[in-house]
Amino acid sequence: MQSYVFFRYLPNFSEKKCIFAAANANFDCYTIHSMKRSNSKRGPRRFEPDHIEVYRIDEPCQLLPFMMEKLAPKSRTEIKSYLQHGNVKHNGQVTTQFDEQLQHDDEVLINFTRPFASLKSPMARVIYEDADLVVIEKKSGLLTVAAGPNNREKTAQQLVDDYVYAQDGRSHAYVCHRLDQFTSGILIFAKNSEVQHLFRDSWTTYVVERLYTAVVEGCPPKQEGEVRSYLAENKAMKVYSTNNPEEGKLSVTRYKVVKTTGRYSLVDIQLLTGRKNQIRVHMSDLGCPIAGDRKYGAQSNPCGRLMLHNNALQFVHPITRENLRFELPLPACFKL
Repeated sequence: MQSYVFFRYLPNFSEKKCIFAAANANFDCYTIHSMKRSNSKRGPRRFEPDHIEVYRIDEPCQLLPFMMEKLAPKSRTEIKSYLQHGNVKHNGQVTTQFDEQLQHDDEVLINFTRPFASLKSPMARVIYEDADLVVIEKKSGLLTVAAGPNNREKTAQQLVDDYVYAQDGRSHAYVCHRLDQFTSGILIFAKNSEVQHLFRDSWTTYVVERLYTAVVEGCPPKQEGEVRSYLAENKAMKVYSTNNPEEGKLSVTRYKVVKTTGRYSLVDIQLLTGRKNQIRVHMSDLGCPIAGDRKYGAQSNPCGRLMLHNNALQFVHPITRENLRFELPLPACFKL
């Protein structure tokens, strides 16, 4: 029987860090020595060691009183400065909240040398990280990669690249798959090209399930079903369905209507293949384009964005062989 590890997004727990040394079970604190970049050039650089302490919480308490107890006899002002400047992580997420509530078995990290590296954008959040991978939540509007050589928009790849490089001065972000710019959801990045190639060369071997939720115009003719077609792209870069296997690539999408108001329907979608714009084209083929998707026939935009969200991704870790599953809540404006 296979074992599974599940991660669900929570407002105060958006990153589970797995790259640190294992703690001795007999102690509630252990020390990490990591390396930090000493200058801003992009090549490998000599790093100075950090002094990071890791604490396990025995019973519920607030963060500042906990730190004052553990860091005595340091002054209250010095301890608060660690929080103010981003030197503290709670369950893998940098926090500056003095009154943040800690629960039993939570993890608190304090970097006594400098602030922790963080993903500096409201458009993305780290939800999982280990020695080989970074998994993020991408917001609608953020490009996965640059759209062209003249693209000046910040991309998810650039954000993650800056983040992992700041940790050790060597690592870079390698794209394993993509989401459309205005689709929100879960993205996997590798920290080295070997892991990237494992994913890209054997994507269907490692990826167990990809689930999406969409708000579509109208209601599909069946409560649930499967759309199967060959997808091709024209010179205008618009994807379309065809029955000709020589013209396009086989694409299969399963769907189930969760709720409908008549004008709009909330639909759960499972990708069995992963073609460009696949869900958008197949929902349009059903006569129910995704709300906000004018490219594929939508007449309305009630949310001010493409109403397509990748809410669950499950895959086998290509190095550790661990089964990982990540889930995100629906954007608030998707609720009918």
